[in-house]
Amino acid sequence: MKIIVDAMGGDNAPLEIVKGALLAAKELETEITLVGRGEEILRCLQELGEADLPSNVEIADARQVVEMEDDPATVTKVKADSSMTVGLKLLRDGKADAMVSAGSTGALLSGATLVVKRIRGVRRACLAPMIPTPANGGTLMVDVGANAECTPEYLLQFAFMGYYFVKSFKGVSNPRVGLLNIGTEETKGSELYRETYKLLKRAGDEGRINFVGNIEAREVMNGVCDVLVSDGFTGNVLLKSIEGMGIFFMRELKGMLKKNALSSVAALILKKDLMNLKKLVSSDEVGGTALLGIQKPVIKAHGSSDAYAIRSAIRQAVNAAKSDAAAMIAENIEYMKVDAAGAAPAKE
Repeated sequence: MKIIVDAMGGDNAPLEIVKGALLAAKELETEITLVGRGEEILRCLQELGEADLPSNVEIADARQVVEMEDDPATVTKVKADSSMTVGLKLLRDGKADAMVSAGSTGALLSGATLVVKRIRGVRRACLAPMIPTPANGGTLMVDVGANAECTPEYLLQFAFMGYYFVKSFKGVSNPRVGLLNIGTEETKGSELYRETYKLLKRAGDEGRINFVGNIEAREVMNGVCDVLVSDGFTGNVLLKSIEGMGIFFMRELKGMLKKNALSSVAALILKKDLMNLKKLVSSDEVGGTALLGIQKPVIKAHGSSDAYAIRSAIRQAVNAAKSDAAAMIAENIEYMKVDAAGAAPAKE
C-alpha cells in the first residue's frame, strides 16, 4: 500500500506533515510518497533526527505551493508544479493507492475532480467526515461544505455514496441512512428536502438502502443513523456547531475539575475516562475527511493538523484504499440518477 502525502499543504507544513508521515511509515508499515520541495522535506528530516529517508518513504519534488487565496477552479493549471497538483497526478496515474492533503479544501476538491476525476455518473463529489456517536464508531455526514446548493438528485447520490462507504470502510452490513431535517414528518423542510425524502423512501422501499427517515439535529449525536445526509451549507453549520460545543464542553469540564482540591482528586480518579472522552471528541483521532465520488481515495486533513492528526489521516487513507466503496458506487450508479420527471429508476 502506498499513500501520497502533500508535504506543503496546511498551516503546519512541512515539519508537522513530514513528522506525521514518518509516524505512519513506522506504525502502519505502509509506503509514503512525500510531495513537495525536496530540500525543505530533507531539512525537516534533519530537525526530526532522521539522518536518512526510511526505506518505505520517498520524495517527489514539486516546486510550487497552493495557497489559501489561490482560485480553486484554476489552481491545477496555474500551479501545475504544486505539491497538491503533482500528488493528484501521481494518484491518477496509478503511482499510489490514496492521497492525503491538509491544504485548501476548495483546491483539493476541485483538483481531485479535474485531475483524478469523479466516478462516472456521479454529479458532485462531497465531503464526508465521521462524527463521534455511540453507534458503530460514529456517523458519516454527507455533505459538509462542498456543495452549498444542491438538487434532490445530489442528495440521493450523497446518501448512496455514504451508504456504500460505511458498508465497505467500516464493515457495517446495512448502514442506516437518515436525512437531516427540522422535523421527523415527511412533509417537513424545504422543497429540496421534501423531494429528497421521496427519493430516499423509494430507494429504501426497494431495498437499495436502509433509509430510516428524517433526523432532527438534536438526535444526531445519539447515533440514530450511520449516514446523515444534507446539503453542504446545512451540514457545515451542523458540523461546526458540534465542534464548537465539544470545545466548550471540554473547556468547562477542565475548569470544574481544577476548581478546588476535592475536584482535583476527582480528576485523578477519572483521568483514564477523561482521556478516553477527549479522544472520542478529538478530530485528530479521525484525521481527515473523505472526498466521496472521486475514482480514488482522497483524504482532506484539517488545515491545522499536527503530526498525530496527519498520522491518523494516513491511517484513514490506508483503510479507504482497502475498501471497495468506489466500485460499489460505480456498480449501482443507475439507481442514483433522477429522470426529467424527478423520479429515480425503478427496481428491476
